[in-house]
Amino acid sequence: MILLERQPVKSRILRSVGYDATTKILEIEFQTGLVYQYSGVPPKVCKDLMSSDAIGKYFSEKIRNRFHTKPVVR
Repeated sequence: MILLERQPVKSRILRSVGYDATTKILEIEFQTGLVYQYSGVPPKVCKDLMSSDAIGKYFSEKIRNRFHTKPVVR
């Protein structure tokens, strides 16, 4: 499993976000402390997520339940 470096974000539901364009893996840490990886995420989706004024809403509408997800255990 690839461990990604994440950047903090301002959101009520998300704490930090990391992305690897080579593998197209998006890693999200939630405010609860849980971390998940989403595979097959196009670079544009990650770019749009990070530039969104409502990052949590964008995540819920465009990423959650649309990409294969697995929990990250550290």
